[in-house]
Order: sequence, then structure tokens, then C-alpha cells
Amino acid sequence: MFTIGDFARHGRVSVRMLRHYDATGLLRPAHVDPASGYRYYTAAQLARLNRIIALKDLGFTLRQVRDVVDEKVGAEELRGMLRLRRAELETAMAAASARLLQVEARLRAIESEGQMPTNDVVVKRVPAVRVAELTAIAPSFEPEDIGPVIGPLYDELFRHLDAAGIAPTGPGIAYYEDAPEGGGRIRVHAAVQVSAPLRDGAFRVLDLPAVDRAATIVHRGSMDAVLPTAQALARWIDAGGHRPAGYPREVTLECPEDREDWVTELQAPVTMA
Repeated sequence: MFTIGDFARHGRVSVRMLRHYDATGLLRPAHVDPASGYRYYTAAQLARLNRIIALKDLGFTLRQVRDVVDEKVGAEELRGMLRLRRAELETAMAAASARLLQVEARLRAIESEGQMPTNDVVVKRVPAVRVAELTAIAPSFEPEDIGPVIGPLYDELFRHLDAAGIAPTGPGIAYYEDAPEGGGRIRVHAAVQVSAPLRDGAFRVLDLPAVDRAATIVHRGSMDAVLPTAQALARWIDAGGHRPAGYPREVTLECPEDREDWVTELQAPVTMA
């Protein structure tokens, strides 16, 4: 048998934790000396300890852990619990990864403060273009709210186009407007250039109007990291005495499989102040 200290070392846990598991009935010592009160454990108990730690690290409560290790939970129910917890962890990891990307984008924006783009910004007229589109509402214009909306919209749009036998004839064009219900909500338009008759139905085909004066800048990389480029464009607009006239369009010039190789032109409508 092992003393509680030895067992803790072999199990890579603290003595304090083992005492807590004893007090809650989750892992009782194999033997307690009646005279000294010393706790003793067997190597066979490491198997139960391993299961307890694994389930606890997955986020299960101690009561759930006890039910599992005491075999009060059937195999199918346990599989369901593990699948659910795995899905929760994957969602949390994805959210944390998205937050990290936005933190990095904010840091790059801070690092680029005071750096004014010169040759990067081009003012031009953007001609009218016919597009097929789907729309949806995002809670805000924050990247973490736009991304989960616009990606699925494009996936659905391309499925509809394929079913209708319509092939895109130009780039994707994402554009935005304030939602009628207000509250900071944004109507997201996921569009792509097509040559097809005007129509309404599962998707809409319409003529996107021209922009007489647009300040444009090219962003290279994932749109998750567009913030420094967008803010550089904003500084240029302000320094040049222009006034924004709406949300910028995002025209996808290149979109290979690796998002870091994407090339996107931001087209911000402007007027002279």
C-alpha cells in the first residue's frame, strides 16, 4: 500500500485533493489506520483516480463524476455526455480562437496608429454590377458577429446558384446596411457577380448601384484580420477631408483555400466634407 503522499505523487495530484475526494466519498482510502488516522491506498485505485481526473477536466461536476465511476451511468448515456462535452469544448475553443484573432487585429491596429497610407488608397468610381445575393441580420458590425453570419450565407448562396445553373461571372461582394429594426443590428448582404435575369426567390438577383466616389484599399489576408487595413483607410478618409457615405463594400479579388492568402478590396463610399 501507499501512504497518501506516495499515492498523490504516483497519481500526479495533491494530497489536499485526495483528502477532499475522501471527504466527499469520491475516492476512499483502501485502509485507514485506526490509531494514527493515516490513509493508505493501493495501486489498483489509480485507475479510479485517473477516471475522476479525466472526467473533472472535461468539466463534469463531482456528482456526475461519482455517478460515472460508480457505474450509475450506462455506457450509452456516458457516450452522450462525452459527445456533448466535446461539442461544448470545441465551441469554446473556436470562440477563444476567434477572440484571439480579434485581439491580434486590435494590436496591429494600435501598432499602425500614426502611419498614414499614401499609395495604398485609390479614389475611383465603382460601376454598377449585377449580383445574386442572400441577406441576414447580424447583431452588430463587430467581426465576431459578422463572421458567423456571412460565411453560411455564402455557402447557401452558392448551393442555390449551382441548383439554378447560374455560374458566378465575377468576384464576391459583401456589403452592409443598418437593419430596419435598429439596435445596432446590421443587414448583411452576401453577393456575387452574375450574368442572369433579375429575379426574387430562394435568392435575389439585382443591380448593385454604382458608387460615384469610393476610397479603396487592398487587404491581404484573412478578413478576420481586416481591422488594421480598415482603420488605415478611415484615417486616410479623415485626413483627406472626405466624409464616409456608408459601409464599405468588401470585394473578394482572390480567395484560395488558405484564408491568409485572400486578397480583398475595401470600397468605402465618400463625399467631400
